[in-house]
Amino acid sequence: HRDRFGVEPICRVLTDAGTQIAPSTYYAAKTRPPSARAQRDAELTEDIRVVHKDNLGVYGARKIHAALNREGVAVARCTVERLMRAAGIQGIRRDKTRTTTFGEGAETARPADLVKRAFTATAPNQLWVADLTYIRTHAGWVYAAFVLDVFSRRVVGWQVSTSLRTDLALDALDMGLWERRRAGQDTTGLIHHSDAGVQYRAIRYTERLAEADAVASVGTVGDSYDNAMAEAFNSLFKAECIRNPAMRPKGGWASIKDLEIAVAEYVDWFNHRRLHGEIGHVPPVEFETTHWASHEVARYPEDQVPIGTGSR
Repeated sequence: HRDRFGVEPICRVLTDAGTQIAPSTYYAAKTRPPSARAQRDAELTEDIRVVHKDNLGVYGARKIHAALNREGVAVARCTVERLMRAAGIQGIRRDKTRTTTFGEGAETARPADLVKRAFTATAPNQLWVADLTYIRTHAGWVYAAFVLDVFSRRVVGWQVSTSLRTDLALDALDMGLWERRRAGQDTTGLIHHSDAGVQYRAIRYTERLAEADAVASVGTVGDSYDNAMAEAFNSLFKAECIRNPAMRPKGGWASIKDLEIAVAEYVDWFNHRRLHGEIGHVPPVEFETTHWASHEVARYPEDQVPIGTGSR
């Protein structure tokens, strides 16, 4: 209220009320240059805004802290949390929803559950998990299928379609198998785990797994915990891509064409740039590259690693 009453009268009223503030104190505070901490906070806040924007606006304090430290910006996590609160920057929120494809009409007998909710692997191509999810568009429902490698959390295959036919899941599987073959990796003995959806128990799907020397594993009917890792990815996908204002077109998703582009962009970011806390806050592709590099070093004596190895 200084423009209306003046600084000196306001200070007198405050002093009479028991809060002694001299006009000179006020003027000194107004003209004092920002402190070193204030300048540092301003710089860090801008760094936080850049990291948040570059990662689809989904990162919370934990991942922003990890990203800044990876970039050489030394900062405490509590500082990141404080500055994000002050700047009104938040990570994306996930709504826990559950949709499933039931096993009615399956063409093959349900395989045994070989995973038993133990979603762990010591190397790529030991255990893949697969699932479907649903997206509403103005043109109708669109369905997405994903296949993840449990070791690295990498999306090895995906597909979107307006139909829930077996081809949707099969195309995602074929993408994963083709990608691994192209990289020179062996999928023999791979365990492929899914829910009891009819797509995964179709004859063509089981035959494709057999051709790849992979073993099918299926959880119990209607139990999301038996396929928890795939369900968790679907939840991330819905929050970080489908409902994310940074990804969703204005007015919502029009048709499958919009989604095909968005899913391709999201999977590329998810695999190559998104930091995953479960694997040490690194992207899946980097995690696999580190694994293969250490694997080659273990196979060959130091300084005798063949040229080109580790880049699979």
